[in-house]
Amino acid sequence: MVFMSSNESIKGNIKDNITEIRPNVWEIPSSYKKEMRVPGRLYLEKEALDSLENGAIKQIANVASLPGIQKFAIGLPDMHFGYGFPIGGVGAFSWRTGVVSPGGVGFDINCGVRMIRTNLTEDDVSPKLKEIANDLFVNVPSGVGSKGKIRLNDNEINNVLNFGAEWAVENEYGWEEDLMFLEENGRMLDADSSKVSDKAKKRGIPQLGSLGSGNHFLEVQKIDEIFNEEAAKTFGLTPGTIAIMVHSGSRGCGHQVCSDYLRIMDKAYKRHKVNIPDRQLACAPVDSDEAQDYFKAMAAAANYAWANRQMMVHWIRETFENIFNRSAEDMDMSVIYDVAHNIAKKEVHNVKGRKTELVVHRKGATRAFGPDRVEVPKKYRSIGQPVLIPGTMGTSSYILHGTEIAMEETFGSTAHGAGRKLSRSGAKKQFTADEIKKDLNNKGIVVKANSDPVLAEEAPGAYKNVDEVVRTSDSTGIAKLVAKVTPLVVTKG
Repeated sequence: MVFMSSNESIKGNIKDNITEIRPNVWEIPSSYKKEMRVPGRLYLEKEALDSLENGAIKQIANVASLPGIQKFAIGLPDMHFGYGFPIGGVGAFSWRTGVVSPGGVGFDINCGVRMIRTNLTEDDVSPKLKEIANDLFVNVPSGVGSKGKIRLNDNEINNVLNFGAEWAVENEYGWEEDLMFLEENGRMLDADSSKVSDKAKKRGIPQLGSLGSGNHFLEVQKIDEIFNEEAAKTFGLTPGTIAIMVHSGSRGCGHQVCSDYLRIMDKAYKRHKVNIPDRQLACAPVDSDEAQDYFKAMAAAANYAWANRQMMVHWIRETFENIFNRSAEDMDMSVIYDVAHNIAKKEVHNVKGRKTELVVHRKGATRAFGPDRVEVPKKYRSIGQPVLIPGTMGTSSYILHGTEIAMEETFGSTAHGAGRKLSRSGAKKQFTADEIKKDLNNKGIVVKANSDPVLAEEAPGAYKNVDEVVRTSDSTGIAKLVAKVTPLVVTKG
């Protein structure tokens, strides 16, 4: 179900009401509209703010109007207009007096990024790029409606939903140590498969272990530049070596969970008499049955996504073993980290000097916890959590680390990627697959995709400049640069 958005209660040009409170950090005052309970905070360079659509900023003001919201409604450097919440938006709500909103998570629950290191060099892989591209394309299923390589029975899908990446590892998809380097260790304990509809399960059963389509991708990359040697060494990043990045989510299962609960929430907010400025922000009080059921179903879909990426990592390792005739262990194909960027999490943060239980909605936003948080793997705890920010086909991606500033200002959150600036239909009008392939080939990048329209939709020019996005994250201190990687092979659905 998709509800039409309405912003009739917001008058005038919202940008006229925004003030810069420090370089690249802007505030929408809570006085801008009477419903706002907290200010809005935007982390944008001036040029990015000037070019940003008003609708995305108005969505921040709407999020700031929801019950129980704490401190600020937040727009991150890659923000753009989305469903209810902007993509690149964060809203943190009191676990006691706040709400839970599916629009604050989105349809692709736990769409996220995982990165694997290797000890291979560019010289090792350069003669085999086409072989790597072809074999990964075959071994990691992708595309619209793509199906995985295994078939689950009804009971197994419940185990996937309840146990996530733990289920995958127990079934020999990957290594036990992988789990230490996944957000939530690859399993949200709140998950309850009984709260997931049969339709969502039926959509998920055939798709487990598949990449999907759209902006999802698999890239073989070279670690190109190091900005912070201490952090890079801690994360195991060596210049000139090869890494692999996977971007995928919960497929049709997560989409159906969102659709199912939007229908429920559309009735719930009326029944609970929750005033919302936009029907796309349909929500329910945290302690209501509807909110708790959604949270448990959302956690289950998140677990599906972690299992999904775990299985793909297993097949990536197998592919490299076959091509290089070496074991994955010998090639040091270890997980650096795995981040979720469409999710709601129960977390403890400092609010007005007190530790407070919150439900933090991150939509197109990456957790960026700073040093000493117990949620960060012990190996990385002195530095902070690795943050993975992918670019687009043909552009760099980045590894950053979380910071204390992020903990203080953004509930430990930063940007999740380049962020779209053109719609898919708009991109297809401006770009063709042939010119994209030619451009990538000229850069020495091998690309493999299921269809030409996907290449046009995902043209680098359809996205914001990822260099600017990470520069803003770094300059504002909500994540700090560690390394840059450049693509050698790109496979897309």
